[in-house]
Amino acid sequence: MQQLKLIRRYGFRGSVKLLADILNTKLFFSPCRIIRRPYYIRGKQFIKFGKGFTSGVGARLDAFTANKGGILIEFGENVQINDYVHIAAVQSIKIGNNVLIASKVFITDHNHGYYNSTSQTHSHPSIPPVQRPLSQNPVIIEDNVWIGEFVSIMPGVCIKKGAIIGAMSVVTKTIPAYSIAVGSPAQVIKTFNFETGKWQNID
Repeated sequence: MQQLKLIRRYGFRGSVKLLADILNTKLFFSPCRIIRRPYYIRGKQFIKFGKGFTSGVGARLDAFTANKGGILIEFGENVQINDYVHIAAVQSIKIGNNVLIASKVFITDHNHGYYNSTSQTHSHPSIPPVQRPLSQNPVIIEDNVWIGEFVSIMPGVCIKKGAIIGAMSVVTKTIPAYSIAVGSPAQVIKTFNFETGKWQNID
């Protein structure tokens, strides 16, 4: 009965692929629910997967050892990332529990060069980008966050608990808890009112 439901939903070939992906996940990523192939993972030993982790196809996880080592990318429980999500870390990216990430999202804790006004040194534009030293700043995404499609999350960002990031946004600063942020750069447009149980616009 279960097999028939699977075939009705995914088709025969899709069901075979799904079962193969589940088997591959259990063999090589035991805490996870399913990591769909193809996937591209560098530095698996520096990535911690929480129980129930789920990914779509084309997930790219890069955990570079530019720093002291240890865990560079950490997923909480029941995290779901959809197709073609790219997460790249050289210092620390922490993603909390029950986080939902839509397709084609980019999350990074580093950049090629220094451009921030608070930096003591700035990267000169005559130096090829690949030769510029990596700047780095940790990223934290707290529990119950929902990130829409085509979002980019830049170094040093903290997205607080229960926040929502609208599609195609570029997040360059901390987003407060229980808020909705959209745009490039992302700005808060709504917050959740716990007294009324409704999302309300920012005046």
